[in-house]
Amino acid sequence: MNGLDQKINDVFAGLVVRKDLVKIVKGNAIVPSYVLEYLLGQYCATNDEASIQTGIESVKEILRKHYVHRNEANLVKSTIRERGRHKIIDKVSVVLNEKHDVYEASFSNLDQKKILIDSDTVRRHPKLLVGGVWCIADLEYEHFDDGQTTPYILTGLKPIQLSHFDFDSYINKRRQFSTDEWIDLLIQSIGFDPEQFGKRSKLMQLVRLIPYCERNYNLIELGPKGTGKSHIYSEFSPHGILISGGEVSVPKLFVNNANGRIGLVGYWDTVAFDEFAGKKKRVDKALVDIMKNYMANKSFSRGVETLGAQASMVFIGNTQHNLPYMLKHTDLFDELPEQYYDSAFLDRLHFYIPGWEVDIIRGEMFSDGYGFVVDYLAEILRNMRDRDYSRLYENNIEISSDISTRDRDGIHKTFSGLMKILFPHQEATPEEIEWVLRFAMEGRKRVKDQLMRIDSTYPDVNFTYTVRETKTEKKMRTLEEEQYPQYFPNSDLNRPQTDMELPQIAVNTQTVVEKVETLQEKHQTIQENQTGVTYENLFGDYLKGAQKITLTDAYIRKFFQIRNLMEFIEMVVQIKPLEDEVAIHLVTSQDEYRVEEQEDQFVKIQKTCAPAGVRFTWKFEHASSIHARHIITDHGWKILMDRGLDIYQPYDMNDAFAISNRLQQFRSCRTFEVTYLKVEEDG
Repeated sequence: MNGLDQKINDVFAGLVVRKDLVKIVKGNAIVPSYVLEYLLGQYCATNDEASIQTGIESVKEILRKHYVHRNEANLVKSTIRERGRHKIIDKVSVVLNEKHDVYEASFSNLDQKKILIDSDTVRRHPKLLVGGVWCIADLEYEHFDDGQTTPYILTGLKPIQLSHFDFDSYINKRRQFSTDEWIDLLIQSIGFDPEQFGKRSKLMQLVRLIPYCERNYNLIELGPKGTGKSHIYSEFSPHGILISGGEVSVPKLFVNNANGRIGLVGYWDTVAFDEFAGKKKRVDKALVDIMKNYMANKSFSRGVETLGAQASMVFIGNTQHNLPYMLKHTDLFDELPEQYYDSAFLDRLHFYIPGWEVDIIRGEMFSDGYGFVVDYLAEILRNMRDRDYSRLYENNIEISSDISTRDRDGIHKTFSGLMKILFPHQEATPEEIEWVLRFAMEGRKRVKDQLMRIDSTYPDVNFTYTVRETKTEKKMRTLEEEQYPQYFPNSDLNRPQTDMELPQIAVNTQTVVEKVETLQEKHQTIQENQTGVTYENLFGDYLKGAQKITLTDAYIRKFFQIRNLMEFIEMVVQIKPLEDEVAIHLVTSQDEYRVEEQEDQFVKIQKTCAPAGVRFTWKFEHASSIHARHIITDHGWKILMDRGLDIYQPYDMNDAFAISNRLQQFRSCRTFEVTYLKVEEDG
């Protein structure tokens, strides 16, 4: 275990589990992760390897004996009959038989209906009536001569979810972690390796949890296929339900006026609509109208009576086009069905997760570290629905009065949700509060920017805030506005810059750095997940004409770092005249564990680049003596790089057909800064 895993086990002993165990025990059981982790939490919530192995075998044995596979339903029924009694794990739903005034349970995989269940059990677990609940159930068998009565008798039922949660203990344990450690613990808890994500990307994963801890939160995520949009809502929590966007009706979602029965919003904390996008989908207009009212007012009508509910609404769907195409030709809501492509509906969304920034899930992205048993995390989030953190920024920051009430509500709810997730102890620094607030503002501004495209009656809104201590006013932009300002007519990035302003990076579909006749000293900041950034865009103009280039970077050791070096050299080959030669000298440190392999790779680069007119040499120095990462040319430029050449988020280097593997401009960036300084030429 690494240091964080050890700390997680020490502080949250008995409440965490190694995340790769789910795959080990799952086999061919079609069962949600929270069910498996509930069992793993009983037997494997430890860091002792021998105990883990024993626990795995125990869980496998429980699943083998008690989980009902659909194709083995008859065998399980026979077991109940022959033994007289048997415990099973299955999804149970209940209906009221008004004719006989009894509740009847149905077992999904067992394919058995009309099993009597007592009223007290239904009252204690009302979700049995809507959508069904995974349970551990005791069934007995008794044959009746009348032939009308089912022979199965339900004698015991226990929903698979945590029965107790100590909030004060949770808060005290949170205080023992730094912010970065806590974020990594949460990312591991939802099954991902935090090393594979930047801080912004981690925050996007955690925004998906807000509907579980914030009442009546309206979230949308549209993006490419395969980014894990539905996982959090299908397998993560026993308090959420995922339904197909085309499989919902007014009675199912809100209320059945015929019998007065409340729908899904009355029983679940989160209702998520999968496959929500699709222009040609047919949607009930009455459903859209009721949904708009519910999303705005937290209420819906049943005849003459108005009812309220607290369920959050999540809409997830796939996009067909990339980001610049949508910005140029349509808008970011263009994929929605016609009935939902309505400014009144869209204005009720609190946050838009930019799905195009979320990586397609790859095998190496999953964690084998320790995280919360998901049922424990689900109870944490549910417990915090009663709390309000929306005003915690007000001592530090004042939001512009230009921001409308609806925009402000969206910002507040996202801010409150993220603060509950990240800082439940309410002990964030002013810088951390500002970071969370900016992210909340960006998600709501993304909605508002598109509303102004769809409906010209929406006024332009000044998304700014003022830091009280310094009286500094700061403007909020979405990342796509900074990348493609030409598609945002009202953006201040489109106005001409004055001589007093440092030129910032100006990204468009063709280039990152605007080419000018005379190169200037400047400073650039690249945001996390920004795309369109290449070595040539960043460095090419400043390296042209150089005959000697010295690259200093202490960390050119691992394969991906040496590959970055090779791509840097390839860029130099492409920009130099064919007949010229350029000397590239690398100053780096040795990898003490694989010195020979590191040197061998440098030798290969040296040999393969010589015919292309690049003389590559290198020098090893101790890492402690290399204080900065920079490039120095013999014709007078010094380029300071806080991340060196390591500017990209992890991508699939093993897939020769992945476009991000072939072309740098399709890779997502880490956050980094570059400064260009004019120095005296190398004599």
